[in-house]
Amino acid sequence: MDLFEQNLKKDAPLADRMRPLNFEEFVGQEQIIGQSTLLRKAIEGDNLPSILFWGPPGTGKTTLAKIIAEKTQAVFIPFSAVTTGVKELREVVSAAIDRKKFKLQKTILFIDEIHRWNKSQQDVLLPYVEKGIVTLIGATTENPSFEVNSALLSRCRVFILNQLDKEQIKKIVQAAISDKDRGLGNFQIKITDEILDFLANLSNGDARTALNALEFAVNSTGKNKTSEIILDKKIIEQALQKSYLYDKAGEQHYNIISALHKSMRGSDANAALYWLGRMVESGEDPLYVARRLVRFASEDIGLADPNALVQAVSAYTACHYLGYPECDVILAQAVAYLAKAPKSNKLYEAINKVKRDIKELPNEPVPLHIRNAPTELMKNLGYGKDYKYSPNFDYKEEQDYLPEKLKGKKYLD
Repeated sequence: MDLFEQNLKKDAPLADRMRPLNFEEFVGQEQIIGQSTLLRKAIEGDNLPSILFWGPPGTGKTTLAKIIAEKTQAVFIPFSAVTTGVKELREVVSAAIDRKKFKLQKTILFIDEIHRWNKSQQDVLLPYVEKGIVTLIGATTENPSFEVNSALLSRCRVFILNQLDKEQIKKIVQAAISDKDRGLGNFQIKITDEILDFLANLSNGDARTALNALEFAVNSTGKNKTSEIILDKKIIEQALQKSYLYDKAGEQHYNIISALHKSMRGSDANAALYWLGRMVESGEDPLYVARRLVRFASEDIGLADPNALVQAVSAYTACHYLGYPECDVILAQAVAYLAKAPKSNKLYEAINKVKRDIKELPNEPVPLHIRNAPTELMKNLGYGKDYKYSPNFDYKEEQDYLPEKLKGKKYLD
């Protein structure tokens, strides 16, 4: 390692310096890399199939790829979907073909943030994965069902990395504080269990976030390695600048709006308010939330409480007038009302039955007696004949309004 690389490594962020070098240092994800798992055996046996690592930021996707790079006899090519494209891919594949042909050596291609590649770029990669010219390791924070071509996806094993829990984050932070070679072990850092809990909780299961905040907190004190550094809640809070696990264009968006909808449907106002809070605090458009509430008011409440729709529409109008943050309490009022309201999906079911009949049955003619007859010809043809004017019968007349072939059909009980 030359002087430049040594300095580069020394000056690297703490999260990069503390990146686990082997399975013994790796924290979490026992469900996929525990001692007896197929993936662990495949890595240690250097017999890896094409795989995709899918999980939130800071859960170990890139780290696992680097551990694989250390263990494999194959040539390991790291690739970023952000900075590289088809031209570079073709060069890698050409070299991989020569390597396989003349040296019988495999090539592992690691593509970080593979979801950043569009479908046509992924199509270029597909035949080389299919033929085994390269073994693919893809890493993504987005649901591969939506972001990876189905053909490419079918040729990969998908491994889901879970968000790290509080104790796992604490273990990683404590290792960084005590490590004198790669971490902050040469500083005199004092941090209580309470503050460690605080840091772990606000890191949202993201080890990189926790380590970045820790490093910033220590460096911002301006103290040297011989001075005691006390990390309190205020310092950690300022260093962390909490971010929220939410993506208005990604899966989290749909997961959380689904959680809000289902919580209201289940009449759990507390859960509904929590999911609402997650959305508005993460910068979701309040009018989007309000539109979903309008839909919910008819879909899940309907005639059980007709005033629910009035509340939802009023909330939308008020949000339009005020905007965020002033409209947060208005959304909260509407969400709580809808969660507590009596529920009925009979209208929702009824309109779906109607749609199904319209699609599957012939379009029946309107019965003659309920057609208007604005001309003499129409009257002569029987339009409006024998129609019973409801007010004249105290709205108790016996009369058919559906087409002949649907007579007696019940859409709404």
